[in-house]
Amino acid sequence: MPTKTTPFPAATGVDPAAARSRDRRLAVAAASGFALVTAFQVALAAGAPLGVAAWSGAHPGRLPDELRVASSVSAVVWLLAALVVLARGGVGVRLPARVGRTGVRALVGLLGLGAVMNAASSSPWERFGWAPFVVVLLVLCVLLARRGPRDAVPA
Repeated sequence: MPTKTTPFPAATGVDPAAARSRDRRLAVAAASGFALVTAFQVALAAGAPLGVAAWSGAHPGRLPDELRVASSVSAVVWLLAALVVLARGGVGVRLPARVGRTGVRALVGLLGLGAVMNAASSSPWERFGWAPFVVVLLVLCVLLARRGPRDAVPA
């Protein structure tokens, strides 16, 4: 009985199941990081005294109302980021493959900018805490963005 073969393993020596498993691990790691950022932004929006570690550290303690609103918006953005990387990695969330590809590429740009901004911040919390954390998220998203069409999740 003939078996169905794909050119991908023969051409590259990479097992598609192993690639999917790797992508899932990358997606879960990135989504976990985005969930942590979301929780931090929700705490800021709720009035937690963490201003020294956010928004350039210019407001130690509780953030002013306009930055609390900005943190609320940020929380939604990072929650959506978690959903996009999960979809791209084929973990639970079903989005059109194009949304996953484009979304992760947009996150690469956003995280690259965020890494530079955090590294340049006057806040030591942002320079030595958030900047490296954002670089890790950036690397995870770059790896997910480089994923080929072989593992595209159908819409």
